[in-house]
Amino acid sequence: MADLHFAHHSFSTGEFASLGIDVARRANTWRDWLFVWGLRGCAGLAGVITLLIVVYLCAQSVPVLQQVGVTRFFTDHTWAPTRGQFNLLPMFIGTLYATLGAVTVATPCGIALAVFAAFYAPVPIARVVHGVLGLLAGIPSVVYGLWGLVTLVPLLNRIHPPGLLLLMGIVILALMILPTIALLAEAALRAVPQEYTLGGAALGCNRWQIVRSIALPAARSGLLTAVLLGAGRAVGETMAVSMVMGNTIQIPDSVLVPARTLTAHIGLEMAYAMGSHRAALFVAGLLLLGGVIALVIIVDRVNRERANGV
Repeated sequence: MADLHFAHHSFSTGEFASLGIDVARRANTWRDWLFVWGLRGCAGLAGVITLLIVVYLCAQSVPVLQQVGVTRFFTDHTWAPTRGQFNLLPMFIGTLYATLGAVTVATPCGIALAVFAAFYAPVPIARVVHGVLGLLAGIPSVVYGLWGLVTLVPLLNRIHPPGLLLLMGIVILALMILPTIALLAEAALRAVPQEYTLGGAALGCNRWQIVRSIALPAARSGLLTAVLLGAGRAVGETMAVSMVMGNTIQIPDSVLVPARTLTAHIGLEMAYAMGSHRAALFVAGLLLLGGVIALVIIVDRVNRERANGV
């Protein structure tokens, strides 16, 4: 009878609600656990892939590093692997100049666009600007390179032949990284607490004073992150710069001479490289990887300082 009585026990509304909450809580806990471990697995997989890339580059580079050493990649007279010359310094300096030039041009333009979209443009216009920047960010790099080759290079050729110059690489890279910098800078500016800007307005500051003295300093970490990520894209670009820079192996002494970057160097010669020549190109890849890792470390440190309120 006791069992029968228990079987026909009627649960009250409160008991049903408590039971439902407990079941929902357990279901949410299970989903959260799966989600967290899924994210951890993706992060671990990314780390493993990165480690494998580093190991592979090092393994492919070891033969030529043991044969010629490290210093000769910066002290040899020229790049002529068939004659035992492995100087990568012209390509390294070409990459550095192209990246710094592009960042110098794109940073003020990108931040200006971000300020306009975040503080000055009406909402419909701001949406249009945001959409156009997103579209430009998604255009393949080869399209930028082709446009520069058939449009900008002939124009420059009339002023300063041959037109395929370091300057063209800087212009194309600046156009490519401009949307990235602008979009990330806009996100950083919109993340500034509204209390800051309202406080400035309450003190009688005009819009430009609020932007200059409150918003930009408060978003400096996010702005720096945007610039560094734009620089990372410029460092890794291959097709566009190989199409417009002339690809001459020389240390550029101005922006009006042809030059070659490390990425273009690898892309142009890897198809037929063999032996020490091929291994030397992997050393160039290690140089690029080191530069990108340095940028990632800087971005991570900036984000940590931002999270800590520095």
